[in-house]
Amino acid sequence: MQREKEGNYDKPKKLKNFMSIKTLLIFINFIFISVGQISGVLLVRIYYLHGGKRKWLQAFLLTAGFPILILPISISYLKKRKKITNINNNIRFFVTPKLAMFSAILGLLLGICSYLYTFGMSYLPVSISSLLSSTSLAFTAIFAYFMVKHKFTDYSVNAVVLMMLGSIILGLHMNGDRPIGESNRSYALGFVMTLVGAALHGFVNAGVEYSHVKAGVVVTFDLVMQMQFLISMFSALFCIVAMIINKDFQAITREAEEFGLGQRKYYMILGLTAISLQIMIIGNLGMIFCSSALLLGIVNALLVPIQQIFAVMFLPESFNSDKWMALAMCLWGFASYFYGEYKESITNKVTKDKHATLPDQV
Repeated sequence: MQREKEGNYDKPKKLKNFMSIKTLLIFINFIFISVGQISGVLLVRIYYLHGGKRKWLQAFLLTAGFPILILPISISYLKKRKKITNINNNIRFFVTPKLAMFSAILGLLLGICSYLYTFGMSYLPVSISSLLSSTSLAFTAIFAYFMVKHKFTDYSVNAVVLMMLGSIILGLHMNGDRPIGESNRSYALGFVMTLVGAALHGFVNAGVEYSHVKAGVVVTFDLVMQMQFLISMFSALFCIVAMIINKDFQAITREAEEFGLGQRKYYMILGLTAISLQIMIIGNLGMIFCSSALLLGIVNALLVPIQQIFAVMFLPESFNSDKWMALAMCLWGFASYFYGEYKESITNKVTKDKHATLPDQV
């Protein structure tokens, strides 16, 4: 009886520890997304502004850094091998064939999505491309509702509405940031391609969460890292095939010699872009694992106005009162979502605490 009582008192403590670890992982993934999305987008735009023209090359760079995942996967595998016993010898180290199939499909879709984004960024300023990319939040919410039955709360709906309104405010000023000398056809094509990329991005985000639900096994952080590796690998391979067909590899040396900032900085930008964007992908998939696809969409939308600030600092773009208002609305929406999540976690904790103490009352 005493052991049962102690076990019941341990449950709230275990729940608190779990919530602390989950919060820490969400924060780490948020940092990854922020660093990768802000720096990666700026580097891609700098590449195009100074003479870069290879769209499939930039699409490839989104997931070209996937080999860095081998290190954490290997370390985790070796640690678990040391802890394995006869009792837990059924620990799964590798993804199931079902998860591998999901990863392959999502990887191919991610390759197409990255091409659509980089195509749009070759013609649009960061202020407009990031605005259109933020609409992936709405698409993520819609696809998540139908695919994984993600429920909306008053706070999450409020966050989505505020952020979409912020994007609309930014859109009202997009003509003022139109690149000089850009043709109507190129500008319109970049606009449409980026919007289609945002829709596909929303589907991929919901698809990753759907694969976790339909995995048929407990999806651990180790399996998620392996899925990240496979998704990025298939995306990179898809882009490599497209680069071979488009003869991008033969053109890299010539493009480097003609690059406006010099050959050395050309390769430096490509390398930093690959690292930044891979960090972003790791953060994206990690955020879905720790929380949901909807939270990832909200984080991406939150970073849009912040991208505007960095674009003004490092690129020839302006930051006006409309963008400041959009930034305030995005921050308000972001705070609304997290307050709703905080209230829900407190409610769930109180409910579980009551159930934990129920046997002592009998």
